[in-house]
Amino acid sequence: MGESLAISAGAGPVVRTEAAYVEDVVRAFVIATVFWGVVGFLMGTIIAWQLAFPLLNLDLEWTTFGRRRPVHTSAVIFAFGGNALLGTSLYVVQRTCRARLFGGNEAGWFLFWGYQTFIVLAALGYVTGVTQGKEYAEPEWYVDLFLTFVWVVYLIVFVGTIMKREEPHIYVANWFYLAFIITIAMLHIGNNLVLPIDWGSAKSYQVAAGVQDAMIQWWYGHNAVGFFLTAGFLGMMYYFIPKRAERPVYSYRLSIVHFWSLIFLYIWAGPHHLHYTALPDWTQTLGMIFSVMLWMPSWGGMINGIMTLSGAWDKLRTDPGLRFSVTAVAFYGMSTFEGPVMSIKAVNALSHYTDWTVGHVHSGAMGWVGFITFGAIYYLVPVLWGKRELYSQRLVAWHFWIATLGIVFYITAMWVSGIMQGLMWRAYDELGFLQYSFIETVAAMHPYYVIRALGGVLYVTGALIMVYNLYKTVTESEPLPAPAPAWRPQAAE
Repeated sequence: MGESLAISAGAGPVVRTEAAYVEDVVRAFVIATVFWGVVGFLMGTIIAWQLAFPLLNLDLEWTTFGRRRPVHTSAVIFAFGGNALLGTSLYVVQRTCRARLFGGNEAGWFLFWGYQTFIVLAALGYVTGVTQGKEYAEPEWYVDLFLTFVWVVYLIVFVGTIMKREEPHIYVANWFYLAFIITIAMLHIGNNLVLPIDWGSAKSYQVAAGVQDAMIQWWYGHNAVGFFLTAGFLGMMYYFIPKRAERPVYSYRLSIVHFWSLIFLYIWAGPHHLHYTALPDWTQTLGMIFSVMLWMPSWGGMINGIMTLSGAWDKLRTDPGLRFSVTAVAFYGMSTFEGPVMSIKAVNALSHYTDWTVGHVHSGAMGWVGFITFGAIYYLVPVLWGKRELYSQRLVAWHFWIATLGIVFYITAMWVSGIMQGLMWRAYDELGFLQYSFIETVAAMHPYYVIRALGGVLYVTGALIMVYNLYKTVTESEPLPAPAPAWRPQAAE
């Protein structure tokens, strides 16, 4: 189970063998990632069909789009993405530090079950309507309080493992994971400062209100994208792409510049979500400027990830798992160019509140977050379950092309729909009246909503192919040969 750590003791022949890494917990996180991924993708596809055909909302309040939408977003971001981040970070930090997980199995299993409990409590709150009612449909105060405790334990376990490391250098992936853990804790606490109506009530009220609450919400919202969906997954990129390509990181110096510039700039970009609102104009402009500046470090990271394949480009033909990871970095580059462009006020006047934003978000979520996670899972499953290789590389290739086609359907439909939507909203006739009523814009978007839903079906289909392939890998693939007993030299006489 895992790799043993052999460390020379001084100049003598004695070898000390450490206990195996904690891997049972990582395996559980991988299973949870796949499970919640399918749930999140399926729920997203269902609500896409509900938007295209409103009759599918039925007459039950807990099956409507309004209740299912936060289930979808949280299942994809916090359940699928969160389990992927926790699992890979616990895997990576042990190997790059050559140290067993701080707290051992007990701390790891507490993190696993604590995080799954949070996900289930949040989902139940969404379908029953017990939420704070904010943009991201935050769970109520008791769920937030529980997650805060779990997250503090996560920070202690991760930092503790780094502190007891045998490797003197802290690998760059751990810097990105650590920034993600610390900043998400800060964002979660700041955005969820509420007071319960009374200690026996599930309901609460906000400490901040009005434009201050809006500013805090988008300070949280955009930096959840910046640190949960970007910094954490960049940690994944910096470990799994070099590992899969069997090449060193293209430029370690660039990775350090990438890290510090990204961490400094991202935290200021939230106000670009509030252009043309009651937020002070200088604050809107500040958010826009920092968003445009973000383009440079983001593309620095993209270049570093892709150029790590220098000398190993042929592996893209033979390793579909690596193809997922590299394509994810390409989507990261596209999304981090589109985002700064959309933050410019003149562009935002057309794009905001339209489906263009939906297309942008999903190019990042499906292309960057989804694909980098799939690449990591296809690497981890054979390693963690002791298999020589995946059950079928052909099924991985099928997953790649079907999911890619689904993304193309989705984001192109939303780009066209969103730009058309924005242009129709701002069209005037010769008398100065609005040329189109709101319902006319909704009717015009219908075919694009159907295409978007079909794209979701393809993406879910690819995920189900992955589930089958991983199941067959665990149950039928050829196991690795048993390791030979460790050779221990005789003590010198």
